Amino acid sequence: MIVRPARTEDIPALAAIAERSYGAAFADILEQDVLAGRNAAYFGERFAVSWKRMLVALADGGPVGFLLMTDQHIDMLFMDPGAGGKGGGALLLREAEARGAKSLECFRDNHGARRFYERHGWRIARDYEREFAGRNRRFVCYVKD
Repeated sequence: MIVRPARTEDIPALAAIAERSYGAAFADILEQDVLAGRNAAYFGERFAVSWKRMLVALADGGPVGFLLMTDQHIDMLFMDPGAGGKGGGALLLREAEARGAKSLECFRDNHGARRFYERHGWRIARDYEREFAGRNRRFVCYVKD
């Protein structure tokens, strides 16, 4: 598995990974109508303007995960549900840290992601509520010194 900067030709594959990952990771956190709206077309439009801030995890020559970072904040880190547990997420996280990542936000109830971040030395800086997809939801902010 390797990590490299994203390319425009990666956008369709990354959008499909985001759709699958969102559905798998947030099925118990978000409502079905919210999940349905976070489809490949939605993510494709978003990634069309943000791909230069993305890193891609590749296995067997194809994308299996990605990370989106703004300044020193990790906006998204998603692995294709079938590619989890193989080290791609850890590689993406280490590369983001090497590029200066200092913070990230996670749904408070996303226990799998929280275990992953904590295993890699991230710590909770605060627990809070904010609006997301039309409702107030609980989040945690992680930091790494």
